[in-house]
Amino acid sequence: MLKYQKIYNDLKIQIQQGFYKSGDLLPSENELCNKYSITRTTSRKALDELLKEGFIEKKQGLGSVVIERRKSLGLLNVKGFSEAGGSNVKNIFLQKPVISEWSDQIIFHVSEEETHTDCIHFERLRCIGPDPVMVEYNWLANFELSSLIEKEFVDQSFFKTLSQQYLIEIIGSKHEIRAEFANKKIARLLKVDEKTPVLHISVMFITSKPGFNIYAELYCITEKYPVSNFYKI
Repeated sequence: MLKYQKIYNDLKIQIQQGFYKSGDLLPSENELCNKYSITRTTSRKALDELLKEGFIEKKQGLGSVVIERRKSLGLLNVKGFSEAGGSNVKNIFLQKPVISEWSDQIIFHVSEEETHTDCIHFERLRCIGPDPVMVEYNWLANFELSSLIEKEFVDQSFFKTLSQQYLIEIIGSKHEIRAEFANKKIARLLKVDEKTPVLHISVMFITSKPGFNIYAELYCITEKYPVSNFYKI
């Protein structure tokens, strides 16, 4: 492993595991040089890799600042879940993570390698205050992730749990979006009349673990919270 790769890996793991949190400053190039006995070119290259992957941003006069990586990915979201909802955001498990069969609800193609593995499935209702905003169904291959069934999510965030506890990052996504009428179950959960128009969003999240994707089917009410390009699961 090249020297810059070791430094990059060390810093990346520290970010993933929460040693450095969003808004924290990483060590400067000079501090990295002193710690690792390297040149500034090497330390700069390590930081540039973190910048390229969306873990940090460089601010004039400050240095390398850790950012919420999902903000850099352009993932689909209901606008306002975090920033507008704040402490009013609630995630209610309709089904906690369990070992399950793969479902024909999944729109995207699930690979043969994944289908030959047990599936982990969970369902949640996302609310802002008293308002239910999204019903989500999630499936992922059980690639040594059985402990998800036993543990609480970190800060109620599935993505943060994958990052901190399994060092798995979301690196991209594919979406399909369509308007549908709410069926009886979705209407009951979102507290709307049956046949009310809802937004159905199918997402395949691509991760840093080769061959491992996360599949989600989302049903959203967009009257108060319009769809944006940032989805935080």
